[in-house]
Amino acid sequence: MTSCDSGSTQPPGANLPWALGHAQDAVLPSSALLGERQAIEIEHNGQRYRLQSTRSGKLILTK
Repeated sequence: MTSCDSGSTQPPGANLPWALGHAQDAVLPSSALLGERQAIEIEHNGQRYRLQSTRSGKLILTK
């Protein structure tokens, strides 16, 4: 997975309310994860998952 260097020393999304523990149920736009990319990889409990946006605007999460 590639990342953009925005000059910030904090990880992406660190300043969002859900990251600071202010929201009970975390809600964030898919663009916060995907940005301009069509797909990203997410690591969870040592497993890698692929999150991708389809041409019709749907999301697919695969292992």
